[in-house]
Order: sequence, then C-alpha cells, then structure tokens
Amino acid sequence: MKAYVLRGIGDLRYEDRPVPELRPGWALIRVLAAGICSSDIPRIFTKGTYRFPTIPGHEFCGRVEAVSDGADARWVGKRVGVFPLIPCKKCPSCLRGEYETCEHYDYLGSRRDGGFAEYAAVPTWNLMELPDGVSDAQGALLEPAAVALHAVKRAELRAGARVCIVGTGAIGLLAGQWAKLQGADQVVVKGRNEAKGLFAEVCGLEYTTDAAGEQFDRVIEAVGSEAALAESISLTAPGGRLVLMGNPDSVRTLSQDTYWRILRKQLTLTGTWNSSYGGMGSDWTEALEGLRSNKLRGEAVISHVLECSELMKGLDIMREKRGVYSKIMTNWGAV
Repeated sequence: MKAYVLRGIGDLRYEDRPVPELRPGWALIRVLAAGICSSDIPRIFTKGTYRFPTIPGHEFCGRVEAVSDGADARWVGKRVGVFPLIPCKKCPSCLRGEYETCEHYDYLGSRRDGGFAEYAAVPTWNLMELPDGVSDAQGALLEPAAVALHAVKRAELRAGARVCIVGTGAIGLLAGQWAKLQGADQVVVKGRNEAKGLFAEVCGLEYTTDAAGEQFDRVIEAVGSEAALAESISLTAPGGRLVLMGNPDSVRTLSQDTYWRILRKQLTLTGTWNSSYGGMGSDWTEALEGLRSNKLRGEAVISHVLECSELMKGLDIMREKRGVYSKIMTNWGAV
C-alpha cells in the first residue's frame, strides 16, 4: 500500500508499505479522506512521534475492508469515522467511561500508525458508522468537530452568554459554531488576519482582529501561544471562564501581571483534552448528528481538498503559513 512514513524528524516519505496485519478485535480500514491537523506539523517537523517509523494522521474516515473476528463481520463494507484514542480500559478514568483522560492510552497517528495511508488498522470499538448523508470529508472532520464540542461543553455556557474564540483554525471555527448551537447570544472569533474573516462569515460567526477593551463571559483559547493565553485572560470578564484548548507551542510561564489578572478577576481556568466517546450523548454521537443534519457547517471550514499524493503540499502550506487556509483535507479514495 502507499503510505506517508515518518522515519525521523522532518523525514516523511511517500512509499510502499505492507498492508497492516490485524490483531483480535481490530478492523482493516480503506482510508477515504484524511485531514491535516495543526498538531501534525510539530509532530512531523520538530518534535517527532513516540517511535519511528510511524505513519501520521489521526483525522480520517474510511471503509471497512476486513475484520479479524467473525463476530465483527457486520462492519465489513461500512463507511466509518475513527476515534483515534485507544484507551487502556483499566485505569480509573476508563472505568468511569472518561476515556479521553485515560492514563495509559495509545493513539493512532502518533503512538502507532495512523491514517496518512491507503489502509489503517483500527480497533472495531473505535469505529463509528457514517450514514449516507455524511460525506467522506465530513467523516474525516468528526474528530476535530468532537474536540471542538468537548471544549465548548467545558466552557459551561449559560443562555445568552457572550463567547470569544481566540484562534481561527478549523477547531476554533467549529467551536464557535457549537457555541452558537448551544445558546450563546454572541460568538466572536478573534484572529490576526482580515482574510480569515471569510471563514468565520461562512460559518455564521462574527470576526474581529481587534477586541481591545471587550470582555466576554466565556473565552476558548485555540492557539497555544503564550501571547494568545495572555490575550485570552484579558478578554475574559470578571468571574468568567476560560477554556485552554490550544496545544502549547513552547515552555509556558505566567508573568506576575498575568497571574494578578487571574486572581483579581476571579477567573476559572479549565483545560480540555480530546473528546468523549462511547454511548449516546458522547461528543462523537453529537458531532455526527450535527454534521448529518448540517446544523454544524463542517465543510465550511475546509479550505483545500488535495489528492493524497499532494499531502506534502498541504503540510508545507501550514508549516510556512502560506496564503489563507483552514482545514486542509486529503482524498485517498482514488488511490
């Protein structure tokens, strides 16, 4: 099969690899679409994965080609979204059903081979069937849509709340949409590039590059930089709640002034990690329904659709921040 294999930091090769072998309880997925996440950039170019070689990619969907167990035969031929976190199911978090905070998790695309390949091996437990009304691109958006929803839930919105999303990436835009769907009176996306406002507009959101003096009941930080953190604290109203979602891009410290702002404004800071999965009411169930009903405008955040052979082009666009982009999607259906 064709796959992008990370053999070392900055050494990503498009090459032939054996089709994955299946262990008990696993399925072979023929990848149809895969999105590039902002976290893939440091993973490939600066920080590396947990082992080499590794096939990156954790935002993907596909069709089940084979299963290891006859009991799972019903999955064969179905299009599926893929929850990339593989929990241990033994730690205290897992025993409570809070798999996103598993202490000993595995992860497709970083700790084991993921979806930047013609085929991927996935536990059947991690599969979510896609209805006919959900496109392949939407199926690959399930993961970021669920992550965005999880962050909004962590914000504990109140009816009529004013919400600010700091960051204009796809997850930030999806979080803004979820905030509106959950009853926020006003949702403002804060960015630095006027051109990014087009994506917010298509998503039905307000956009600004200058929110100086504004105060919001709820703020979701979706960048991961120290400057964005300080700005988010400033934008959060006294007694407000700030959700930290962006992966930190470097060592994080708080200045004395920033710390004082947290104290004097009596802010609540909370983290968010991944998404809830399993059973009705999980983030993944709600995200799938949002995409199926088109209440969540998933495809509005897709700026590029590239063939799988052009994945390096998409990575370079994001790495070099060339032009205006949001979610870059790759098509594997024609391999």
